[in-house]
Amino acid sequence: MKFFKNISKIFNRKLTTRSLFCGIGNSEIQENAIWLYKYPFEPSIIYPEKLILADEIESICIEFGTIKVILKNDIVFISAEKKNELKAFADRNLISLSSYNWNWDWILEPYLDTELTKENEERIMMRLQENGFDETEIIEIRNEVEKSMYSYNFDTLLWEWNSLSLLDVLSAMRVTYNKKDDFRKFYKKAIEIENRKRQD
Repeated sequence: MKFFKNISKIFNRKLTTRSLFCGIGNSEIQENAIWLYKYPFEPSIIYPEKLILADEIESICIEFGTIKVILKNDIVFISAEKKNELKAFADRNLISLSSYNWNWDWILEPYLDTELTKENEERIMMRLQENGFDETEIIEIRNEVEKSMYSYNFDTLLWEWNSLSLLDVLSAMRVTYNKKDDFRKFYKKAIEIENRKRQD
């Protein structure tokens, strides 16, 4: 009996870790709009599908990794394979291209499959403080996501060593906060954290 209980635990854990990878849905780039469908993040204004008009888009970030479409109160992900299409879309519709914001990448640095040196941690803290975070807040955010991010990166055998981002933390916490209200609150906070910038 104990054997079957252990097998059941292993099987359920595999199902849970597999569900951490939810994808980003699909998109079609049109002349002056983007059609997104099968989008996985329920708190998003485009869930599960929506046509976004060009004039609803504040900027597009194609600089690094998965593409981010910046809306007024949301960030939408599109596959990096569509980088050239989105560059042409932005040019055609006079949408600015924004630089990559590293807030979540810096916050999630301790959960990479690499050693975080004291010098690296000091550099990260300095960059985050420049963007309006204090050390207490950084620790609180890390404490909230720590267990989920370790599961996301190591239990799944992802072993990402280069960068974990907003998309990764949303994918992980979507499973952790399986109650809609809990994840909705986290989603809103995660977007605000990503958008926080240095005030000159």
